[in-house]
Amino acid sequence: MKPGWWVAGLLGVVVLGAGGWYWRERAEAAHAIRVPDATAPDSVRIRVQVLNATHVNGLARRATFYLRDHGYDVVLIGNSPDQHDSTVVIDRSGHPRWAADVARTMGNARVEAQPDSTLYVDVTVLVGRSWRPPARPFYP
Repeated sequence: MKPGWWVAGLLGVVVLGAGGWYWRERAEAAHAIRVPDATAPDSVRIRVQVLNATHVNGLARRATFYLRDHGYDVVLIGNSPDQHDSTVVIDRSGHPRWAADVARTMGNARVEAQPDSTLYVDVTVLVGRSWRPPARPFYP
């Protein structure tokens, strides 16, 4: 067997492996893009409370920046005493459409109705473990 054949075989394996990685990364990126990029309606101010329902530090803050970038008015931020695997959006003011819009913005989160007139918010977002903040550009 000539020494050049094993080099060509090794090169072929490397190229095929890299091609598989490339297509897997593209498929994952395409899956992430499928979530609609919703924004708040222009004609209304939706007051949002964001609560971190995980042990991940800073997740409510990241969700706050994300929601504000999409036009929502985050007026309260904090931690939830309960832990959640997935993100839950709670309608507090009897406006299910607003809660659905916030849920779509957060990546199709589950929506629940728990009206509470003592809170000064329209929607409460319980950020769960499965929510991943979008990548932000690095500005040195």
